[in-house]
Amino acid sequence: MVNVYDEIRKGERGAWVSIAAYLLLSALKLISGYIFASSALLADGFNNVTDIVVSVAVLIGLRISQKPPDSDHTYGHFRAETIAALLASFIMAVVGLQVLIDGIGSIFKGGKQTPDITSAGVAVICAVIMLGVYLYNNRLARQINNKALLAAAKDNLSDALVSVGAAVGIIGAQFGLPWLDTVAAIVVGFIICKTAWEIFRDSTHSLTDGFDEQELSDLRSTIALIPGVEGIRDVKARVHGNHALVDVVIEVNPQLSLIEGHRISDRIEERLQEVHNTMHVHVHVEPKL
Repeated sequence: MVNVYDEIRKGERGAWVSIAAYLLLSALKLISGYIFASSALLADGFNNVTDIVVSVAVLIGLRISQKPPDSDHTYGHFRAETIAALLASFIMAVVGLQVLIDGIGSIFKGGKQTPDITSAGVAVICAVIMLGVYLYNNRLARQINNKALLAAAKDNLSDALVSVGAAVGIIGAQFGLPWLDTVAAIVVGFIICKTAWEIFRDSTHSLTDGFDEQELSDLRSTIALIPGVEGIRDVKARVHGNHALVDVVIEVNPQLSLIEGHRISDRIEERLQEVHNTMHVHVHVEPKL
């Protein structure tokens, strides 16, 4: 388990990088949005504010996940980051809806001011910075096989694209279409809500012991290749943090000794940990009749 906790500690670096970037960019976008009268840049700034909450939630979850198993958490505390992400999705949804309401309301107010072209430059600079954060977190997440950090990296990439979209809306407003800036803000609101829904869906799926069917099939295929396994009666799995807990019932030659059956079980555990990043594997052996 030492390696698991070391990986979580490494993942904290990515969360801190995201927090620092979002603090800087949200302040820059919100200030510039007000100064240059850009609804799209303001919406993008509020989007980054929610990303700060998400990154902090991921960081808190990673910290709690490092607590060792105790009497009432015998599998450890790895699901803490999933719970934190679920709470963050609610916050994102509230902010996203507020951006949508403000954007739609500004359409009916009329008299929309054309944003200063400088705000487009701010949006482009922010997009480049977020792309750099994405590349860093994506590389780190793949090195330590951390799904939470990988999801955060994808959020970094979507934020870079949102900033590009804001820049497009601002530039379009310079050509006699000031409402295009408002439309860009509404699109940003939809993206925030969409991201919130995806985090909510994935979090609730994991917390209710949902498991990807393709991954379950891959587990079954790996087990079937283990020497001595003559049949697989059942395979179940659930997500625990960034790892999987697996229960498998296999069939073996009824003439095998207890020691030989135990060795097959050990090989299954070792192979699943190597290939599928499983944290715990429970193997039940039955005779093939």
